[in-house]
Amino acid sequence: MSFFQKLLGHPLLRNKADDERLPSVQALPILSSDALSSVAYATEAALGVLILGGSGALRLSVPITLAIIALVAIVVLSYRQAIEAYPKGGGSYVVARDNLGRNVGLIAAAALLIDYTLTAGVSLMAGTQALSSLVPSMLDHEVSLALLLLALIGWANLRGLKETGRLFSLPTYAFVVMVALLILAGLKDLIFEHGFVPDMPSAVQAVQPLGWFLILRAFSSGCSAMTGIESIANGVKVFQEPAVVNARRTLLVMGVLLAAMFMAVSGLGYMYGIAPNDRVTVLAQIGSRAFGSGSVLLWALQLSTLLILVLAANTAFAGFPRLAAMLAEDHCLPRQLSWIGDRLVYQNGIGVLLVVTALIIVICHGDTTVAVNLYALGVFTAFTLSQLGLVRRWWRLRGNGWQGRLLMNALGAGTTFVVLVVIVVSKFQEGAWTVVIAIPALVWGLAQIRRRYRKAYAALALEPDFGPLQVEPRKPPLGNHCIVWIPGLWRASMEALRYGCSIADSVTAVFVLGDDDDPDAIRTAWERLVGDHPGELELRLLESPFSSVIDPFCDYVVEQEELHPERTTTVVMALVITRDWLDQTLLNQRAVYLFKALSGDYSRVFCVVRYYLAG
Repeated sequence: MSFFQKLLGHPLLRNKADDERLPSVQALPILSSDALSSVAYATEAALGVLILGGSGALRLSVPITLAIIALVAIVVLSYRQAIEAYPKGGGSYVVARDNLGRNVGLIAAAALLIDYTLTAGVSLMAGTQALSSLVPSMLDHEVSLALLLLALIGWANLRGLKETGRLFSLPTYAFVVMVALLILAGLKDLIFEHGFVPDMPSAVQAVQPLGWFLILRAFSSGCSAMTGIESIANGVKVFQEPAVVNARRTLLVMGVLLAAMFMAVSGLGYMYGIAPNDRVTVLAQIGSRAFGSGSVLLWALQLSTLLILVLAANTAFAGFPRLAAMLAEDHCLPRQLSWIGDRLVYQNGIGVLLVVTALIIVICHGDTTVAVNLYALGVFTAFTLSQLGLVRRWWRLRGNGWQGRLLMNALGAGTTFVVLVVIVVSKFQEGAWTVVIAIPALVWGLAQIRRRYRKAYAALALEPDFGPLQVEPRKPPLGNHCIVWIPGLWRASMEALRYGCSIADSVTAVFVLGDDDDPDAIRTAWERLVGDHPGELELRLLESPFSSVIDPFCDYVVEQEELHPERTTTVVMALVITRDWLDQTLLNQRAVYLFKALSGDYSRVFCVVRYYLAG
């Protein structure tokens, strides 16, 4: 067993993929943790802006919270419709691509990619801040702790979906229970001791006038409570059957929990006169008042907050790799990101997210202030485009009840667009300008990759008059048999096959089937290429029980060598020679991995047919 198998676990069979799907009780913490964890910092984000208008401005936190909850309700109901319309996953990218066009879809994709990376970074940094509020000596080690937690959550995700569900279910439910206890303790205190007259916060001098602009800034900061709402619509495939019913129900439960907890935290903060503090979070201050300073319940609240904030990063690890895989399948990102690893997860996407999130944590020095101001913009860009896409879908299809569906999504599109404009205007100088620049830049990059893939595949496409291929009988026999690696019926592979036919008595073309490959279609195309008299040329289609397509080929080579020791076996593979590093990244050279896999155990004859990709 290799080191990585010891670390991550044995490879899982592909036909066990459905067994990796989760019941709603486990899918909820995986996909809703980002939204639910925002209760820990959304109120604080709004108060952090309101305090600029003086301590008297903090009273506006409750009406701002109510406005955000109304927006949450609209978005949740809209995404329930998206799940029904797109049962295989109705995230913003898919909805916008199918209804508004591929380029508009790329805008939604770029916004979500940025949002997911910022979500992971913000969640982990907020988690370490929750711990340092409880243990002030940890303040100087927040970056190191956040990176350690990032490594742990990455390891858990690389082990597989079901493993992650088992590991991370408890922290989410623990946080929900602790917030419920906080609400009960707070209500008990308000009813029997404190009363319902709000305390006055500590006097703070206003540094900015309390006008609409400041209120809108506070509202846009509080909208960080809405991050992660679309994760369930994006991850319908995670649920056990009936997946659509379970996903819609789970989304509704998540919306109710989010609204109730957010309202309770903001309400208790208002009643206790809580003001933002650089060294103690708002939630910790409320917990100290309701549970008592230093109480066991306060420690439990802070520890559960730490755990769910760490788990909230897992929402990004569930969403980012899936979105990257969709983009890779659409040829907008390198195809390697669409590969499913041995543990039936998109391991390359997880690796990319690990690296980018680590950079965000280091750049922000463990402080969420800058990152929180940035990632709400991406969230509402995706929200708006998704709702607009559904409006167009209902208008085009006009099925039963289409008017009501259209009105709901139109309301969602209008409200989220207004919030998007507010965020851009109010947060522009605080860093939102970077996202305003980053989204078009990322869209341009995705479009460039798609354009380059089109050119590359056009250059690799077979000419209509290609063929036929055959192995000419030789007297005396050469004693050589060629096994040719065929990753696809394209020009480079066929040139390798043609060369194999010229140097051997017999040739076997080996095609390892993937999940989306149609054996009958491949055989039909093969028969057209080789003609009626191929001689000793045959096609062998191999099934792979695991996700790897290299291992079955290697096993077949070893098997043939053992069955026919009397002949020389030559392994022939095509290697596309690209013009630059970008093409090298986009066109995965599996021949390199094959060569390494077959070079370590026996003496073998290899032949690499280099095919230069012009253009």
